[in-house]
Amino acid sequence: MTSPVITVDGPSGAGKGTISHLLAEKLGWHFLDSGALYRVTGQACLMEGVSWDDHPAVTEVARHLDVSFIYADSGEVLVAYKGTDVSGVIRTEEGGRGASKVAAVPAVRDALLARQREFCRPPGLVADGRDMGTVVFPAAPLKFFLTASAEERAERRYKQLISKGESVSLPRLLEDIQERDARDSSRSVSPLVPAADAIVIDSTATPIEQVFDQVMLEVTRKGLI
Repeated sequence: MTSPVITVDGPSGAGKGTISHLLAEKLGWHFLDSGALYRVTGQACLMEGVSWDDHPAVTEVARHLDVSFIYADSGEVLVAYKGTDVSGVIRTEEGGRGASKVAAVPAVRDALLARQREFCRPPGLVADGRDMGTVVFPAAPLKFFLTASAEERAERRYKQLISKGESVSLPRLLEDIQERDARDSSRSVSPLVPAADAIVIDSTATPIEQVFDQVMLEVTRKGLI
């Protein structure tokens, strides 16, 4: 690595995206949302008429993925595929299922590995994902693994979607999260597990502000700020 990296891994809804954004902003470092690459790959397959179960075709989509990240005036990071803004659609539950399906294909992970590592540049990188500390940046000096109960994560997602005016079922969301957890943690390549040297934080009953304070304490202890 040419610059220091802090990895923040964990399942969907544990708060790793929020913590990663806050941390990158606080440190003035670059930010990698690795999940977005897999979500875009899944969405690109839908747009190109490729089945998620057609692994060779999905791998070709990943190898030639025309994706770009654009910072809006509001500070929001927009994601585009072939110049089309897909920021909203990749954040839906369908987008999450697609990401989980394509991420289970070893060749897809290989295709996106080098692209993820290209985000590591001065002054540093905060990498948010599921295998950032175990596979993509195993030499990172500081690694976190955020977790929370499936019930709590489903409740958070439910409130988020309801606030956007979407009609969703809490039991269905919980079922989707449990299925995705099982798929992500049992896959043969890059399973969702904490790195051996990761600091595990359970955010089930902890406000995000307290989680961030705990993260910053560890950053300070490592001398990264």
